Formats: sequence, structure tokens, C-alpha cells
Amino acid sequence: MAPHNLGYTLIGAAMLWVGWFGFNAGSAAAANGTAGMAMLVTQIATAAAALGWMFAEWIAHGKPSALGIASGVVAGLVAITPAAGTVGPVGALVIGLAAGVVCFFCATTLKRKLGYDDSLDAFGVHGIGGILGALLTGVFAAPSMGGFGTVTDVAAQLWVQAKGVGFTVIYTAIVTFVILKVLDVVMGLRVNEEDESVGLDLSEHNERGYNL
Repeated sequence: MAPHNLGYTLIGAAMLWVGWFGFNAGSAAAANGTAGMAMLVTQIATAAAALGWMFAEWIAHGKPSALGIASGVVAGLVAITPAAGTVGPVGALVIGLAAGVVCFFCATTLKRKLGYDDSLDAFGVHGIGGILGALLTGVFAAPSMGGFGTVTDVAAQLWVQAKGVGFTVIYTAIVTFVILKVLDVVMGLRVNEEDESVGLDLSEHNERGYNL
């Protein structure tokens, strides 16, 4: 479904992009070289992901879109977060490009094939982007790959990252399932088809938005 207001979507993506510098660079808790590098790789990866998504969409659909670029921005921000402070510019470039392309296909082709309900593409962008970034951190944090970590054995670190991702996926799947079941019993998870067709702004809040 097309966004209610594409201009607002792009403004929101821009605000996220700028705010994410504080998120990643601020994690250093100091104005030092680590914070500066985290800020740099955040910029590089995000820009690369936006371009990666744009070109993937261009090839797949015949033309790019501003909404796709905004989605690529979010994918890049998510993917670089696990790696900020430990990877260098080259690693950030690769992570960003990979995130843009992979998240595009997961948010479009994979979602259609599996048929799951994800109107905001939280799994295709945030889930896949986070997993990809966490895994590639194990590769590009190594000094031999231009990183600033203490990784000496890339394969071993990649296995550690994969185990961390696996445990996180299992934990969040179980806890989320329990939470959703409780919510389903208490208040329900979905509105009826008529309210969904009308739109939740109107059916739930009795408000209607207007394009300016």
C-alpha cells in the first residue's frame, strides 16, 4: 500500500538518518576516534544501502522510487548498527550495499512468497538488516578486513556472531509469541475487514488525513 504522504515519509527517513548518528556515535560515550569512526561508517553504510535498494528496485521493477530509497536508508541504518565502532569505511560500504539489495528482496519477493502480514516491512528491513549486519560484523571487524576489532580468526568470529543471532531469534520468537497470544485473548490482534478497508485512522481514531 502506498504511503499516506510520501513527503512525510522522506522527512521521517531524513530525521532517522540524522538521529542515528547520535545513536551509533553516542554509544562510544566519549568524543573520541571511535565515535568519529562510528559516525563515518553510519553515513557510508546508509548511503550505500539507499543506492543498493534503488538499483535493485530499478532492475526488478524497471524504475526506482523515493519510497524505496527511504526503505534502503532504514535498512542501512539497521545493518550498520551492530558494526559501528568496529568496522572501517570499506566494511561499511559492503554492509550497506548488501543490506540494501538483500532487504529489498526480502521485503518484496520473500514476503509475497511466504505470505506473512508485515505492513511496515519490519522483518524484511529491520529483522533481515539486523541479522545481516550482525553476521558481517564478524567479517569486517577484523583488522585484516579494515576493521578496528580484535578479531584474528574471521571464521571463528563469524560462528560466534551466527550463534548470537540464532539465540536472539529463538528468544524473541518465543517471547513475541507469548505476548501476541496474551494480547489476542485480552483485546484481539486485528480489526474486522470493514475497519481495515476504511483505514484505522478513520475507524479507530475518527480522523482523516489530507495530503498537503
